[in-house]
Amino acid sequence: MRQLQGMDSSFVAMESPNSPMHIGSVLIYNPATAPGGFVRFKDILQFIESRMQLSKTMRQRLVRVPFDLDFPYWIEDPNFDLEYHVRHVALPKPGDWRQLCIQAARVHARPLDLNRPPWEFTVVEGLDNVRDYPPGCFAFVTKVHHAAIDGMSGIDLMEALHTVTPSTAPPNAPDTWKPEKVPGPMELLGKSYFNAILNPLKQAQVAAQAVPGVASAIKGLVAREFKLSTDMVPPRTRFNRSISPHRVVEGVSFPLADMKAIRALLPKAKVNDVAIAIIGGGLHKYLSSKGDLPKSTMTAMAPISVRSDDEKGDMGNQVAAMVAPLGTHIADPQERLEYVYGQTSNSKAMTNALGARTMTEVSKVNPLFYMALGAQLFSRVSLAHKVAMPFNTVVTNVPGPPVHIYSSGARMESMALSLICLTDGLGLAHVVQSYVDEAYISFTACRDIMPDPEFYSQCLQDSFDELLAASKSVGDAPSTAKGKATSTTAATAKKAPARKTAPAKTTTRKPAAKKAETKAPAKRKPRAATKKTMTSKKTGASPQESK
Repeated sequence: MRQLQGMDSSFVAMESPNSPMHIGSVLIYNPATAPGGFVRFKDILQFIESRMQLSKTMRQRLVRVPFDLDFPYWIEDPNFDLEYHVRHVALPKPGDWRQLCIQAARVHARPLDLNRPPWEFTVVEGLDNVRDYPPGCFAFVTKVHHAAIDGMSGIDLMEALHTVTPSTAPPNAPDTWKPEKVPGPMELLGKSYFNAILNPLKQAQVAAQAVPGVASAIKGLVAREFKLSTDMVPPRTRFNRSISPHRVVEGVSFPLADMKAIRALLPKAKVNDVAIAIIGGGLHKYLSSKGDLPKSTMTAMAPISVRSDDEKGDMGNQVAAMVAPLGTHIADPQERLEYVYGQTSNSKAMTNALGARTMTEVSKVNPLFYMALGAQLFSRVSLAHKVAMPFNTVVTNVPGPPVHIYSSGARMESMALSLICLTDGLGLAHVVQSYVDEAYISFTACRDIMPDPEFYSQCLQDSFDELLAASKSVGDAPSTAKGKATSTTAATAKKAPARKTAPAKTTTRKPAAKKAETKAPAKRKPRAATKKTMTSKKTGASPQESK
């Protein structure tokens, strides 16, 4: 029996019917690489069962202290049932991308049963017309409670359920897992009484550890290593109000090489800065079309992993956070990237000065009773409509495997979508992920706040296209300069009109976005072709229920 940390407990305290606190993904597999090119549902169950010993998350459930007087505990579930956690459904024909997104949103909207290990996998077959994947593919729609994993420990769970070759044998070591007895209320109350006595000492220890970070932050502020800016104060937007229990999910994918190529606009920028600039441009287009674009920049909370190497396999969350302005008020893509880079650099300097690890440790000594009470009060009194949020959205970056991986012998073709939890006041959140040679930007939103996710997805695609086009024009400049004088003059003449007309994008963008809004739902722009080496011509059978 192991007690949760403070941040993990906060996700338990914030759980509500409208705000289930789990994260997940939509993973697409091609069974052509499996033995016989065929994967049955029974094969998937056997594969997962043979590898459960590699994951701490799979068979542990939560036990809450009466009245939430203390943090919950993890125990090994004595009633674990694998077939409860792994489900099987099929898309109706034609089995396209939109249907897959709707099915994933429905699965993601349902809360997990916290009296069982807090995870579920839904095997979805019938993907016969999903983008450029071959017919016969199937998907996993996964969801795991955020109290159990963050982005990095989620990768460890992925490693436990996948192999690097189609025919990797199960672990040789015997499974030594043993269930635990569920502790009674009196035992839990006794432990909470003992922890209540020790908590003031822990608080004093954390406060002492925080002193150097505060001193470093003050020193950095005086030395102007970073600055406090009004750009970090978020405006009120349509996304920052109470949410419904309904969800929409969508996303776009890009060649990872193109994401890196955009850095030609600003070589010092990171791929994460590029992703933030893409999201800022997408929100600029989306809100402009609604006549709802704020004059100041929107901001995002960007989680930062502080997980050490010896904590790699641990459950729970080891993250801090920084505020990242998105540059939504800037129409020009290059200017927006430069702005984002400057702001994220400033936020990183501030976070480093405070000490990201110290920020995480502070959460471990906050009493759960007050967390739960505050979360319930925030929801029931609809404070999200009245209180300004510290940020407008979330942008979290989760690196994926750089090579193809397999489950039950089927090759994972795509980490198509990443699903994230929402709360009152936070109706839109993004995940940036990579897999092999692709990069993905996916988002989860409240359906009442964003009823047109396919249009916002198109806005993100258009934002990416603009940045890529701008980077290519910059990339052409050095080779032109090396040519003859006449070529240089011609290149300058060609580029000059582009510079003059760039400001005009601000005036023409709003009508263009409206036009995209009406067309995008009817005809979705196909994803950029990134699978030249994939087995797009292969066919395989979808998983069938074993009889």
